[in-house]
Amino acid sequence: MSKHEKTNSLETIVVNALKVPGVKVNRQEFLTQILASKVSSNELLSALDKGPVDAGISVALLNKLAKSHIEKRTLQSTGISFATGLPGGIAMAATIPADTLQFFGVALRLAQELAYLFGHEDLWGEQGINSDRVKSELIIFLGVMFGVGGANSALKIISAKVAQQTLKKLPQRALMKTIYYPIVKKVAATIGVKVTKKTFAQGLSKAIPVLGGVISGGITYASMKPMGNRLRDELFKVVSNYSDNDFENDMENFKKEVIDIGSVEETEWDEVISEIRDEPAKKIESAADEILKFKNLLDLGIITGEEFEKKKNELLNM
Repeated sequence: MSKHEKTNSLETIVVNALKVPGVKVNRQEFLTQILASKVSSNELLSALDKGPVDAGISVALLNKLAKSHIEKRTLQSTGISFATGLPGGIAMAATIPADTLQFFGVALRLAQELAYLFGHEDLWGEQGINSDRVKSELIIFLGVMFGVGGANSALKIISAKVAQQTLKKLPQRALMKTIYYPIVKKVAATIGVKVTKKTFAQGLSKAIPVLGGVISGGITYASMKPMGNRLRDELFKVVSNYSDNDFENDMENFKKEVIDIGSVEETEWDEVISEIRDEPAKKIESAADEILKFKNLLDLGIITGEEFEKKKNELLNM
């Protein structure tokens, strides 16, 4: 199976697993359920509005809740059956067997829940299952859970506060081509190999062909806890004093692990990274220009000294 076919197969599984009832997570309902008994009403409302981390909820508490939730989901996963009650139109039988949907369904549900707990924005706000960016982010989550090289760095690059404003300013197409597509391709190509080795190593028999490898219905419990903890650990790092230096290291690691050196991919990647690195300097230059304008207004007596100081502080803290 070619890398292109593997990518398409994984995307098909993700899209169809998300159609299974209970896999797609409602952010507000989940956060309310997990936080209601742990924080104040005001903190909960703030968490629903801007995320638990930005609401000021302790990251240590969030990490503790994440660990407990992984245990809960792992125990529940052994009793889940996606074979019944599936909505019409979902590919089944030889195309996507029920056990395969079960495995990825459990993983995707847990991935969304952990992401929301650590402050990820609502995946389903204005975008649907077929959004390239949503599919790509979910596949990156899976890549981290499976331990695919470069997936950790990709997750932190797209999640880190130090890069959020810059990434939002870059064209969507540039982001997809340089960050999302290369790692999605690698995750899709790697997961099949990983699962094949794992299944044969454990001697599990109920093998189901998928992505050029095999997944056994019996590996869900054994696999889900370490998979969940890999993702939890990386999400925790992003919200725990993640620095500009950490971001630089992740960009270098991503290029080393994921980008094909000497390819068009590398050229496009270098252009995007150059844009990201130039952004702080542009921001300072822009702020300086704006401060000078307000200083002129102050000198002309159009604004007060207090108003000037307020505007200056706002610009310097943007």
